[in-house]
Amino acid sequence: MSPIPHPRPNHRGEIVIIARPHAPGPESHWYRPDAIATFLPDGPVPSALHGITFSPWLDAPTNRAGWSQVPGLNPQIQEPPLEAQGKKPAAGVIIEEADGRVWIVCPTNQFAGCEASYPKGRADAGLSLQATAIKETFEETGLHVAITGFIGDFSGLITMARYYRGRRLTGTPAAMGWESQAVLLVPKTQLAGVVNLPRDQELARLIAA
Repeated sequence: MSPIPHPRPNHRGEIVIIARPHAPGPESHWYRPDAIATFLPDGPVPSALHGITFSPWLDAPTNRAGWSQVPGLNPQIQEPPLEAQGKKPAAGVIIEEADGRVWIVCPTNQFAGCEASYPKGRADAGLSLQATAIKETFEETGLHVAITGFIGDFSGLITMARYYRGRRLTGTPAAMGWESQAVLLVPKTQLAGVVNLPRDQELARLIAA
């Protein structure tokens, strides 16, 4: 496919060109637990999946104060302090659907050599790791999630990322931000063949088990 502009500009208001866009997958894959479903920016999505509608998260926070109190935080979770080991703190969410598939993001133009990964991002000053995970997930996938559990901390080249389990509340992958050129719904048993970085491979084995 020829290069195309992402429908949403970057944080500086600049147009981002997707050099090698993903092709849309068959709509039948939306409903098949054994198939990878592919969603594109502003592309088609089902009206609902597993009883949860796909609709834009219109009242998503727009500032740090709002994100610090975002719905979906789970203060009941017992989690230790993050030992960053000199790396940048980050947080993300493993979002699992009722059919066992997991939401994956494909960074625009394979940023930093990453072809596909779990939604995550570096922690902002003043935001908890849980709030960071929900915020970054929304920005990369268009989905609003609730934290349901603690998985662990995983080291990458630059960041130490804390991963949580989460469930989808609302949102739509069609509204993914400029950092993602596609969002995938992947069966657990196929995760290791989709993600490519060592940390993500480690998580794929853990999730599949």
